Parts: sequence; structure tokens; C-alpha cells
Amino acid sequence: MEKVRNMLKPKVEPQKQLREWQRRLRRECLNVDRQIRDIQREERNVQKAIKEAAKRNDMGSAKSLAKEIIRSRRTVNRLYENKAQLNSISMHLGESVAIARTVGHLSKSAEVMKIVNNLMKAPEMAVTMQEFSKEMTKAGVIEEMVNDSLDCALDSEDLEEETEEEIDKVLTAIAGETAAQLPEAARKERLKQPAQSVEDAEEEGDDEEELEEIRARLAKVRS
Repeated sequence: MEKVRNMLKPKVEPQKQLREWQRRLRRECLNVDRQIRDIQREERNVQKAIKEAAKRNDMGSAKSLAKEIIRSRRTVNRLYENKAQLNSISMHLGESVAIARTVGHLSKSAEVMKIVNNLMKAPEMAVTMQEFSKEMTKAGVIEEMVNDSLDCALDSEDLEEETEEEIDKVLTAIAGETAAQLPEAARKERLKQPAQSVEDAEEEGDDEEELEEIRARLAKVRS
């Protein structure tokens, strides 16, 4: 019965299907641009928090925030790569339009299949490309891909550890000048550390809450 329904269902014209995919790919590129802007805007807030932490000689918080910046920049780099691959798919689909006009149907594209498979491994694009993969397989543009790309993508996000060298570079670039300008303040802060008061402990608790809020905001824009 299902086969009969599929046979009676009107087929979408190849050119129309390709144009629809290209439209959705352009929309995905705009979403990527928006996500990059959101991450970069939030990074500016984190940079400000790092400078404030350096001023009060709270290097533990500064390092923790530097790690978040490193993760965010890796995400931005991945997003730029994702956008380039989305544009590449759109270009290849555009070439397929001319072929479809001649032969009357969509032809398989090994290049599109390769790029779609790559994007399915990207945490930010995995779910979207899973949907594209199903549609393109059904239309005959790519072959069915039986793998665990989606699970791998979701499991592998942010697994790479931040090295001390990377953290130091970020701190030097953002807080190095601030620390150099405030040596006296830094010395005073060190003198306070041995005799920590109740007020100091409460202030540390407030700082930790602020750190958690910053991490949560960054995690939200990265997802």
C-alpha cells in the first residue's frame, strides 16, 4: 500500500528540488553567521571579565575564562569551515541543475556526498545535515550513508584539551598589559591572601557564581 501511495504522489521537479535545497543552504549560512556574531559578542564580555580578574590578581578565574575563550574560538573556526562547505554543496547543486535539464533527473554526486558526510561529523551541523542526507538519498543525489556520524559529532564536541601554552597566550594578549599597569594593586592583593576574611570568602563565592553565568552564556551561543 505504501508503494502505491508513493507512486501516486506527484514527484517534485529536479530543478525545483535543487533550488529548494539551495535556499535552505543559504538560510543555514545566515544562521552560521548569526552564531559567529553571538559568540564573538559574548567573547568581548569574557575578555572584560578576564581583565577585571587580573586587576584583583585572581589568576584562577582568569585562566578558567581563558579556557572558555579558546573553546569559543575553536567553535568559530569550525563554523567558518562549515559555512565554506555549505557554500560548496550549493555550488555543486547549481551545477547539477544544468545536468538535470538535459537528462531529466538528478544525478548522483560523489562530491556532495563527501561534503555532507563531513558536515554530519560537525557538532553544530550534525542534526541539520542528517535531514539533508535523508532527502538527498531519497532523491538519488547521494547514496545512503550508514554510519554513526551523528553520535560521533555529538560526543566529540570540545574534547580537545586546552594547553597551558594556549591559555598563557590568551592571558598575555588580554590581561598582560593590565597586569603590567597595576603592579602595586597586584602586590596588595597578594598580601591579603594569607589572612582571608569572611568578606573575602563571600566575594570569592560571588566571583564563582559570575564565572558560572559566563560559562553558561558561552555554552548557549556555542550550541
